[in-house]
Amino acid sequence: MSSELTEKIELNISDIMRMLPHRYPFLLVDKLIDVVPGKSAVGIKNVTMNEPFFTGHFPENPVMPGVLQIEAMAQTSGVVILSTFPKEELATKNVLFMTIDNVKFRKPVLPGDVLQMHVEHLQTMRNVHKFKGEAFVGDKKVSEAVFSAMIFDK
Repeated sequence: MSSELTEKIELNISDIMRMLPHRYPFLLVDKLIDVVPGKSAVGIKNVTMNEPFFTGHFPENPVMPGVLQIEAMAQTSGVVILSTFPKEELATKNVLFMTIDNVKFRKPVLPGDVLQMHVEHLQTMRNVHKFKGEAFVGDKKVSEAVFSAMIFDK
């Protein structure tokens, strides 16, 4: 990893797609703001009625599945870690979810909401990174979890 940076940066969808292998319909982060590489970020997901999961969850009362909120936090965390690698190394790295703990779902996320995933790096053990994530709609916390992921060479 490169030397630690403390300056906050913003990453757009093109930047995210360079780092993560996810694509539609499973790419759940539209942009990242307030990124401190290797430390923290706020991921943004604009939730629209066009999301494919709303056709089955639930057609009469669409609610974003909680597990996808956690996945959106994990994707945000993956970018936080991958943003520490030089661009030329990104094509050789990948991230895999390992654990999810202390999950709480507090309020439903609905079409039209802007989901903000606040993630903070807690610790590193070799190539495993542990994060705390909290998701908000406006100023209301909608979900939270502690999770870990492993960085590996493809």
